[in-house]
Amino acid sequence: MDNRDDVRQEVREFLTTRRARITPDQVGLPTTGSRRVPGLRRSEVAAIAGLSVEYYARLERGHVAGASSGVLEALARALQLDETERAHLFDLARAADGIPTSGRPRRRTATKAASRLSLRWALAAIKDGVAFVRDPQQNLLATNALGRAFYSPVVGDGGRLPNLARFQFLDPTSRDFYPDWDLFAEMCVGIMRAEAGRDPHDRGLQDLVGELSTQSETFRRLWADHNVRTHGAGTKRFHHPVVGELTLAYEELAITAEPGLVLMIYTAEPGSPSAERLRLLASWAAPADVPVRNL
Repeated sequence: MDNRDDVRQEVREFLTTRRARITPDQVGLPTTGSRRVPGLRRSEVAAIAGLSVEYYARLERGHVAGASSGVLEALARALQLDETERAHLFDLARAADGIPTSGRPRRRTATKAASRLSLRWALAAIKDGVAFVRDPQQNLLATNALGRAFYSPVVGDGGRLPNLARFQFLDPTSRDFYPDWDLFAEMCVGIMRAEAGRDPHDRGLQDLVGELSTQSETFRRLWADHNVRTHGAGTKRFHHPVVGELTLAYEELAITAEPGLVLMIYTAEPGSPSAERLRLLASWAAPADVPVRNL
């Protein structure tokens, strides 16, 4: 299967799963007779989007190359896509048109990018929060001192390059570290799905998906759902083996100089028990600030 076939399959499965989740009453259509499949019929989506049934059927078979932005917008409205799903559809269409990585600059080698002294200094300057750099393949490339202490269950003692997705789905320790494990699993796969849409030809991500699909039934099931999400901001719960329960707010920041890499920062509400536990964890942290792969 060549890259074009891969993209067509992604488009086909994404549009099919989006159509299946919408009921007629959600779009103001009467429910008449029995339905062989869940969700809307192709003819109903086509009518809502203002497209011919033949053209919509062609799009759903994965042939989106050359589709105009107007057609894609009409599809997004008809299928009630949220902003992340809409962006994913446009990313897949760009890939079908042969435009790599959503027109972004070519990514440099992630490990080299994360070793830039100025980036390491920036991480070291963050003292009261967990800060780390992550690449599209979910590799944990570099952290500040508190980040290394926080992610000690992930990093381990072997000096390996930790991967958050492998930890999530292949390491039993993750179920202790993430009290909301099922939610974290859905988030992890949704983020990876969005990344795969931005760059369907990312060999490292393809290999990771293949590995996890082979070894984790849960990952395989979630991947087949074709749900996508952006991280952005929010709150997460953790259970750290040293300091116990932590409720932390997170912010995801794009690193402009290194397309594809993000800086994640976790902080606790000032004066909260989690803030006190983070301070205890900081006192436990190792003093030197170095990239994770050098630990």
